[in-house]
Amino acid sequence: MKKILLILLLIPSLSFGQTLKEKVKKTFKFSTFYAAVNGGSSLSDVNTFSVNTGQLVSGIDKTPFDYSINLGIRKIARFQYENRANTFYNGTENTYSDAANIGKIKGFEFLFEGDLRRVQGKNYLDQHHFIRFVGDDGCGEKFCLKHFILKGEYLEDGFADIKYVEMSERYRYKVNDKLSFNAGLAQRLSEPYGYDPLAEWMLSNGNIHYTYLALQEGYNVDVAASEYFSPDGELVATSKEVWEEVVIPTMLSDYTERKRNGLDQIIQHSVVLGFDYYRYTKSFWSHAWANLMPYHLDGGNDYSYHKYEGNQWLDYNGGVILGYKVNKSLGAFVEGKYNKYWNREWYDFKFGVNYVIF
Repeated sequence: MKKILLILLLIPSLSFGQTLKEKVKKTFKFSTFYAAVNGGSSLSDVNTFSVNTGQLVSGIDKTPFDYSINLGIRKIARFQYENRANTFYNGTENTYSDAANIGKIKGFEFLFEGDLRRVQGKNYLDQHHFIRFVGDDGCGEKFCLKHFILKGEYLEDGFADIKYVEMSERYRYKVNDKLSFNAGLAQRLSEPYGYDPLAEWMLSNGNIHYTYLALQEGYNVDVAASEYFSPDGELVATSKEVWEEVVIPTMLSDYTERKRNGLDQIIQHSVVLGFDYYRYTKSFWSHAWANLMPYHLDGGNDYSYHKYEGNQWLDYNGGVILGYKVNKSLGAFVEGKYNKYWNREWYDFKFGVNYVIF
């Protein structure tokens, strides 16, 4: 994968007669490197109370402050509706148009961004890297072999619990300057999302035999004394209620995470179809794109998503950006993107109205 990304990175600079310095300068010309730290207060402290051996025990649950550490480099031309209001990139920008199949310009664009954050006491790692090359030499014909899209992408969204590498090679059919369709092949490398570690522990009534699983995981239960011990011998519960509501959920989470991480990643080959539409005027703009994967090759893997789904399924993503200036004072906007891969969904949206008082 690293070699493939390196090849894509060098595509725009493969011209003879140029020195290495000239090639590097051309590749990174107009790109922006940014690093930033953002932070703020989180949830307020919460007073807690419990009874231990007849004594009232009070405490305070404190949530540490939220923060994010952002590091990235990007070379993506802005569309006409995108207003660079901030002087600096701080890593918190949510640019929906980055997910479109084609950019504002033809040729080579890239984004490498990492975001380590803590939200309400939980740590997440988000990464989004892609390299995109849009071939378009100005060919006047609608069917032109030089119209194509190559893209390599890595996405990790810790909040949505999704992580994959995707490569796609597509032919692009230009209907006109505003609308184009594309079709090709996509390859995705990911963990086997169709695998359910708890399926083998499922009872006929749909419940999970969690106590037996806990014993297999090394927990010990003294029913007579109502004491429950962790695999390390630590007393973790003195009642059935705490055992079922606190310890068991933690045990199941640790078990499923360990089983999932113990499996090799698999490659999913799919057919991909898509479109892009872009129209801009000073008073109205519309930008939309979408991708659909209707057919997936069954590689026969034991943990293939075909076995989870039972047949073919639809993976898709898309986005839309609309803006309308009614007059010099009033305007409205709608922006959003949606993704559904395997059994994972993640999306962002925003809409609103602006009124400027002169």
